[in-house]
Amino acid sequence: METVQKVYDFLEDAKTFYLATVEGDQPRVRPYGAMMFRDGKIYIMAFGQTNATSQIASNTKAELCAFKGKTLRIECKLVEDNRPEVQKALIEKMPSLKAALGENGENGVMYYLADATATFFNLMEPVETIKF
Repeated sequence: METVQKVYDFLEDAKTFYLATVEGDQPRVRPYGAMMFRDGKIYIMAFGQTNATSQIASNTKAELCAFKGKTLRIECKLVEDNRPEVQKALIEKMPSLKAALGENGENGVMYYLADATATFFNLMEPVETIKF
């Protein structure tokens, strides 16, 4: 779990990460910032009923990328977890999202990263790989 925490801490420090999904044969990339660490898992949130959530429903494989002095790339599958306690935990962590997501986060879709390989890079050289 310590290694997963290291990956999460890097994402949290970077503030913004980029999520790549696939639509047909076209990659789609967009910036994200809503994330949390819970039960040993990294969670991200997408607004409900968007192109991103449709793309993830069709193909759960995704890649995240963040930069803060070095680069972090994470290959993973996104697993939906919309338990009310998970949605509410994100609202408690990021209360500024309450207006858009609803009182308990019900207008968002929560995913956790599974079967993940996170690689840290200095310039183009991989320096550490963490699997979780």
